[in-house]
Amino acid sequence: MTNLEIAWIFNEIADLMELKGDNIFKVRAYRKAADILHHLPEEIENIYHREELNQIPGIGKILASKVEEILQTGRCSYLERLREEIPQGLKEMLAIPGLGPKSVQTIYKRLNITTLEELEEAARKKRIRKLPGMGSKTELNILRGIEMLRRNCGQVPMGLAMSLAEALIADLKGLPEVERIEITGDLRRGREMVEGVDLLIGSQAPQGIISVLNKSPKIKQVLSCDEHRIEATTWLGIRVIINIVEPENFYLAWQQLTGSAKHNQRLQERGDKFHLKLSPSGLIRSEGHEMLPVKGEEDIYRYLELPYIPPVLREDTGEIEAAIEGRLPELIQLADIKGDLHVHSNWSDGVSEIIQLVEAARERGYQYLAITDHSKSLKIAGGLSEEKLREQREVLRSLEESLGDIHLLAGVEVDILPDGSLDYEDSFLEEMDLVIASVHTHFRMEKDRMTARIESALKNPLVDILAHPTGRILGRRDPYAVDLEYLMEVAARTGTCMEINASPDRLDLNEKGIRKAKEYGIPLAINTDAHDALRLEDMRYGIITAQRGWLERKDVVNAWDFEELKRWLGL
Repeated sequence: MTNLEIAWIFNEIADLMELKGDNIFKVRAYRKAADILHHLPEEIENIYHREELNQIPGIGKILASKVEEILQTGRCSYLERLREEIPQGLKEMLAIPGLGPKSVQTIYKRLNITTLEELEEAARKKRIRKLPGMGSKTELNILRGIEMLRRNCGQVPMGLAMSLAEALIADLKGLPEVERIEITGDLRRGREMVEGVDLLIGSQAPQGIISVLNKSPKIKQVLSCDEHRIEATTWLGIRVIINIVEPENFYLAWQQLTGSAKHNQRLQERGDKFHLKLSPSGLIRSEGHEMLPVKGEEDIYRYLELPYIPPVLREDTGEIEAAIEGRLPELIQLADIKGDLHVHSNWSDGVSEIIQLVEAARERGYQYLAITDHSKSLKIAGGLSEEKLREQREVLRSLEESLGDIHLLAGVEVDILPDGSLDYEDSFLEEMDLVIASVHTHFRMEKDRMTARIESALKNPLVDILAHPTGRILGRRDPYAVDLEYLMEVAARTGTCMEINASPDRLDLNEKGIRKAKEYGIPLAINTDAHDALRLEDMRYGIITAQRGWLERKDVVNAWDFEELKRWLGL
């Protein structure tokens, strides 16, 4: 029994204790013990045989006795009792992304929900958003998660797959057999929807890794398994493929398993000119069958007399030609972002207080943050009246003055009404620092009418940004019918910014739209549309999508310093 496997047992105990409502300090003790065991520098079995379990910091007498039982019997009787006590439906809820034990317990205690069917009904009736610490995004995640549990197949959004990949990496990288572990495939290229999670491990002892993976609590079913590859499904139905290679072949395999088939084919065609054969097991010069040393992906491209091509561009959409001609973009990076211009607080349908959002922005080193709560007609999202927005603006001014190290913009996400008018009079919008316009209702309008509706907003000089321009929600709602290219022509003339909504549910504009907007010279903003402070982290998904659209720092308004942004906003 490895350290990781015992850590998994202790984490499950903590989850079930929290679902049960046990003493929070006991729950934390098990979580802390799981973390300690996961990161022990030597195997717990060796410590046990030296009778030194009680000497491990954080592992007291009770926890040590459970470790001893697990090592002796391969079972934990306390965990088995907990599994019998907790309703099965609550444990199934833990498979839904974004629902941890605390959230599930809140749902159970406040709404007496014990099954997925009851949970789905509550989410559809919008009862979940009224619970502490939850909101409309939580309901969306619940409905999508339940749908995936039932479907048990198909594509999943990048954000969901990335969270799973990172959790698996966090588990496995501590195994002594694992020399390196990385994401590959569609997910590493940042595709918005992926078929699953692909990981690559460099190891000289694959059997130990395979053995542990077979026992992972995240794995529901192993579909196939051999000495160097395991394919499985998780409880949420997401496919996982893990390839294991010799450490010396890691970079070749990483490159080959990352690039699209067309990108790799184009590389091999170029390799033919240099008498080079590329494969996951070696880079071979055909003349003399010489195996060339590869100590990084950069070496592979260097042998082909190409600059390094970032993973997000490896799609055969012009990157090879751009590399040959020295035209590869200097892609925007997360560190370039200076602020977030689309964030919701608990004044409308957000979960976090303004100060919590501001503190999260300061932690990221942002120069500025815009609070952009919903407008008055969107009553379902707690839209604000003119009076409430003026009150909020004064709160922001006072907070900005007291903090002194971040600029706060008083903004609003104003609805574009079906007739193309905005939810407030222009005389009021003139008072705002930032105006974002968006469509939230009447999604099924005919193409000409929807296009004219949004065009009207773009032509309003008080509108700074068009948010989530196509209205899609990945896997749940198609884009509305709209002539996007025509709207880009209008935005190019009016100088209106278009948004890349970084929420992993949206990623709107998509990469094709981004490249087209760049061609038109339209300024772009990468915003999270966060409804709680934690979701400011979603900026990374917007960055990946922007990179796939070949964007550079100069193309993105919230990568500008505050003084430059102020000039653009006319403040």
